[in-house]
Amino acid sequence: MEFSSRFFQMEVFSAIGTVAFAFSGYLIGVRKQLDLLGIVVVALLTAIGGGILRDVLVARVPLVFFNYTSLAIIAATLLLSALLRLHRRQSRTLERLFIIADSLGLVAFSITGAQVGLMYDLNAFGVVLLGFITAVGGGVVRDMMVNDIPFILHKDFYGTVSILVAGGLFVLDQLTWITSWLLQLLFVLGLAIRLFAHWSELALPKIGPQSKQG
Repeated sequence: MEFSSRFFQMEVFSAIGTVAFAFSGYLIGVRKQLDLLGIVVVALLTAIGGGILRDVLVARVPLVFFNYTSLAIIAATLLLSALLRLHRRQSRTLERLFIIADSLGLVAFSITGAQVGLMYDLNAFGVVLLGFITAVGGGVVRDMMVNDIPFILHKDFYGTVSILVAGGLFVLDQLTWITSWLLQLLFVLGLAIRLFAHWSELALPKIGPQSKQG
C-alpha cells in the first residue's frame, strides 16, 4: 500500500473517530445536564484526549496544537448536533446513538493509533499500546470528568476490541497485506465485535465476590 494512500486512509479514520467521540462527549454532557461550556469541554477532551496522550508517548507535539482540522471537525459536529436538537430526543434514543458513536470512535482511533506505531517502527507491544491509548484515552478522561467509572474498566469487551483491532493491524503489516479494503474490513469487523458484545451483554469475567440479589 503506497504511503500517500495509507496517509489518506489514516486521515479518514481520524476524522471518523473525531466526529464520533465529539458526538459521544456531547451526548454525555446532555445526559449529565452540563451547561454549554461543560458540554464543549467534555466533547473536546473526548475527541482529542487519546491523540494527545499518544503523541506524548512518541515524543512529538500533538497535532491538534498546530493543525485546526480536528478542532474544526469538533466544532462542526457540536453545531450540527445542536441544530438537530438531539438533546431533546428520548433518553433511549440517545443511549443507542451514544453506543454507536462511541464504538465508531473506539475502532477508528484504534486503527489510527496503531498506524502511528507502525510509522515509528515499534514492536507489537508498542503498536498495540498506541492504538489502545488513542482509542480509550479520551473516553477515560470523559468518564472521569463526569464522575463515571470508565468503560474500559467494566464494560463489554471495550478495551479488548481496541487490542484486537490494533493487533490485527500489526499482523497485516508484518504480512505486508495492508490494503485499502483490508483496512476497511478491519474497521467493520472491529465495529461489529464491539456492537455485538454490547447488545449481547458479553463481558470479560470479573474477579472478586459477587453481590447477592434479594
